[in-house]
Amino acid sequence: MKKIRTAVIGLGHLGSIHLKLINEISKERKDTELSGVFDSEPEKNSAASASYGIRAFGSVDEALAESDAVVIVTPTSTHFDIASAAILKGVNTFIEKPVTETTEQAERLLELAKGKKLKVQIGHIERFNAAILSLEDYSLAPLFIETHRLSQFNPRGTDVSVIQDLMIHDIDIILNLVKSPVKAIDANGVAIITDKIDIANARIRFENGCVANITASRISQNKMRKMRLFQKNAYISIDFLQNSSEVFKLSEAGDPAAGFALTGFEKDGKKFSIVYDRPQVKEVNSLKYELNLFFDSIANDTEPLVTLEDGLQALEVANIIVEKIESGS
Repeated sequence: MKKIRTAVIGLGHLGSIHLKLINEISKERKDTELSGVFDSEPEKNSAASASYGIRAFGSVDEALAESDAVVIVTPTSTHFDIASAAILKGVNTFIEKPVTETTEQAERLLELAKGKKLKVQIGHIERFNAAILSLEDYSLAPLFIETHRLSQFNPRGTDVSVIQDLMIHDIDIILNLVKSPVKAIDANGVAIITDKIDIANARIRFENGCVANITASRISQNKMRKMRLFQKNAYISIDFLQNSSEVFKLSEAGDPAAGFALTGFEKDGKKFSIVYDRPQVKEVNSLKYELNLFFDSIANDTEPLVTLEDGLQALEVANIIVEKIESGS
């Protein structure tokens, strides 16, 4: 069996976590191994090489030449150059979100990847949060969505605005849930601590009538990562921080399969109950899970769960929100 030789490029906080998990995965899977690491800071290369007993590459090109797959965990401004080099060399590519700085860059990556038998996955980790995974058996067709993603200030990630840093997680999930073209976007936001937007709110209206109200802040006192879905006969609450979900749904009274009834009422001569359900949540390391799925897509020649197209769509919406705020429209 040919192993998927995988290089990690970028050894900052998140890159170091990727390295640790891929090292674990390479011991658990027979088809995957670490080919080495590269970071622009030599001391990080040396430390990783010594800790894991792996090769420290002298350049990105050297890493790509010795690898079948690459995991890019570098500042967003470098994503395009590294990913385009990887794709041109025929290397399967995992890119941490956001995919690139500009939509033009992401579109160019799509062009480069077209016709090549490569897997390109974007690291939208919240797709693999246990709370979202617990809802896989539910039919989700939201008509209104409300999200709050609030975080305490951390200098990491301030090379981009809070929209590309935090809000883009919710944008990606919402686009995946709604599956309808965006009709209009309204947005407000301000830069408070950094020279980028630190707190923002956006209202997205979709062609199918769904409306999403999204708030993100990286200067809040307390953390919050919640999403609320309102749809025909149901309300779903998702807490990404606590890895939990709750479902409140309308059911005909007396249905034994409905679940625990909170209250009942009568409408048009029929009796209904509001039923509470707490989906079973399985323990999962979201980052490790998404990396395993990336390797699965390579090994089984299947499409990654979060594609390059998905990354482009989320970035397009995020960048429109930034433009709306910066132009004051």
